[in-house]
Amino acid sequence: MNRPGEGIAERLGPAWKRHERRWKENRFVYAVVSRRSRGVSIGINLNPDKACNFSCVYCQVDRSVAPSIRKVDLEKLELELNCILEAERDGSLYSAAPFNALTPAERGIRDIAFSGDGEPTAFAGFEKSVRIAADARRRFGLDTSRLILLTNAALLHRPGVRAGLALMDLNNGEIWAKLDAGTEEYFRKVNRTRTPIRKILLNIRDVARVRPLVIQSLWFRIHGLRPPTDEIEAYCNCLNGIISAGGSLKILQLYTIARNPAEAYASALADRELDQIASIVQSRVPVPVEVFYSAARPL
Repeated sequence: MNRPGEGIAERLGPAWKRHERRWKENRFVYAVVSRRSRGVSIGINLNPDKACNFSCVYCQVDRSVAPSIRKVDLEKLELELNCILEAERDGSLYSAAPFNALTPAERGIRDIAFSGDGEPTAFAGFEKSVRIAADARRRFGLDTSRLILLTNAALLHRPGVRAGLALMDLNNGEIWAKLDAGTEEYFRKVNRTRTPIRKILLNIRDVARVRPLVIQSLWFRIHGLRPPTDEIEAYCNCLNGIISAGGSLKILQLYTIARNPAEAYASALADRELDQIASIVQSRVPVPVEVFYSAARPL
């Protein structure tokens, strides 16, 4: 069991917890210090309207505030991406917090990630957005940097999305797919969507047959109650089902609530509780497990 990114998180204190999706006057492109990326991650927000096909009880997006922008301007997005990558290259990105706390070894773009205020693949211009990011990655010589898609996997079957994924494959791409449950009942309680869990599992399976996927799973307390053990076991069965059907899973990222959730009754697991879940998963599923603890760090 691996616990990556803890050194950065502890040294930067509260800085990594904020993850505001803004940088200067940019509307669509931002930068964060990411534990899971182990350094600087450039984010692309394809959902400035805050629309999403999931309504997860732990979501950190504040939908009580109306969005100031509702449509993605791809020309503006490209200009913003060029600007922030230039700021990293000339070093000016590191003149302000939290980036000024990074050591020289921790600097550099780890990835360009499609991660915003909703589901990135719901944007009709997803493939074009991937092309813009791939061109920028090549133009700035970011050969070791990845293109990452953070997705709830509900729309991975769409042809336009598949075309974008194929383009990512040619540019050191990686898909981080969400799976927070093992049963339909718990899935609906946590992710609150009309899409059935069966569709999510089929999409993950089909895409994982083409390239290895990272699975992201957030476990937490609901009304003070830990996830049931049988739910963790059902989750393991789902993952093993994907593998037995020919899907390749690269890493399982298990984490808990780190910032303010949408619902007050959702709360973080203590370190030992998350470790217990990780131990079960590690003993049941033949995939490396990474653990990321809460910002509050309850012991």
